[in-house]
Amino acid sequence: MMKELRASRDPHWQLDQVDPTDTSSFHGKKEEAEERLEELRQRLDQLQELLYADHRFAMLVVLQGMDSAGKDGVIRHVFEGVNPQGVEVAAFKAPTTTELDHDFLWRIHPHAPAKGHITIFNRSHYEDVLAARVHGTVPKDVWEKRYREINGFERTLAHEGTTVVKFFLHLSRAEQRKRLQARLDDPTKRWKFSSADLHERQFWRDYQSAYRDLLVETDTDWAPWYVVPSDHKWFRNWAISTILVRTLEGLKLAYPQGPEHPDGNQVP
Repeated sequence: MMKELRASRDPHWQLDQVDPTDTSSFHGKKEEAEERLEELRQRLDQLQELLYADHRFAMLVVLQGMDSAGKDGVIRHVFEGVNPQGVEVAAFKAPTTTELDHDFLWRIHPHAPAKGHITIFNRSHYEDVLAARVHGTVPKDVWEKRYREINGFERTLAHEGTTVVKFFLHLSRAEQRKRLQARLDDPTKRWKFSSADLHERQFWRDYQSAYRDLLVETDTDWAPWYVVPSDHKWFRNWAISTILVRTLEGLKLAYPQGPEHPDGNQVP
């Protein structure tokens, strides 16, 4: 499944080759996936504690996607039950004046996870090759260079013990419309709606092109991208949980022995 969802580095690959409704990576029904998700949550909680105890590594989870693709939903459903002391969430919106006076990664690095911790970027440094590109706030020769700078930044994190895992929540335009309309129709969800969502929706094709390029240019061995079909929330949550659990298990984490008491391991 991880291989199936891994982004392509083929320069001829196109994002529309991936069906946002595809759930074939899960060989079962929705109800079975939801049962499996609960098991994965428990395992993720165990692995987060082990990550903290081992204290050699950290994990950075990057979530990117169009408005209403489910970034908040992933944080809520995938990390439900994980000790909040070991998980932080950072969200990056339009840069402030102060941030614009520095290089584009200046505001990102302080939020990188400490050893033993998991940090989730709800949007990230990739906005600087997405929104900045689509809306022309920086010229092409600037945002093109940023691919290499991002790869170098993530490689530095990896060299220092941070496992970087990146998820593009691949949503169809039709499903986005459905979700945005649901926010308008439901008084309990209307607070989530923003006219800015409709404005950005006008640039759908431009964003798809920008996402395609960043996936090809910044999928690396040390910071892989996974393209997760996200029209079905249950599949999205199961797939991301599975990848996170398998990635953490691959670190071969272990509890440290700890110091021995001079009188043995008996409490007096």
